[in-house]
Amino acid sequence: MKALVIDDSRAMRLILGGTLKQLGYEVLEAGNGQEALDRIRDHGKPDVAMVDWNMPVMSGMEFVKAVRADASLDSLPLVMVTTETEMDQVASALEAGVNEYVMKPFTREALKGKLGMLGLVGV
Repeated sequence: MKALVIDDSRAMRLILGGTLKQLGYEVLEAGNGQEALDRIRDHGKPDVAMVDWNMPVMSGMEFVKAVRADASLDSLPLVMVTTETEMDQVASALEAGVNEYVMKPFTREALKGKLGMLGLVGV
C-alpha cells in the first residue's frame, strides 16, 4: 500500500513516514498541498493521504477541497494529521471531506487505529 504524507515540516514527514513504513506502507512525501497534487499526478493515486492543516502555498483544507472536487480522486481516503484541536475546525475538516482526524502528537497505535477504521491497516 502507498501513503502520501503532506506536511511542511520535514521532521514531521520523517516521523509520520517512519510510522507508516512500520505499518507496511510505501511512503511518498510532499511539503504542501500543491506539491501533493503534483506527486499524485506523477506517481498515481495513493491508498491514503495524511494531510497537515497549516502549510504554505496550499493548505491542507485547500488540498482536501481540491481532491474532493476531482472525480478521479474523490474516493481517496484523507486523514488530517494536525495540531488543530478546536471542535469547529475538526467539524469543518470532516465536512470538507476528511475521513479521519489525528491530533499531533500521535502514537503508532492511534494512527494504526484510524487506518484500521478506514480498512487500511498494513502490518
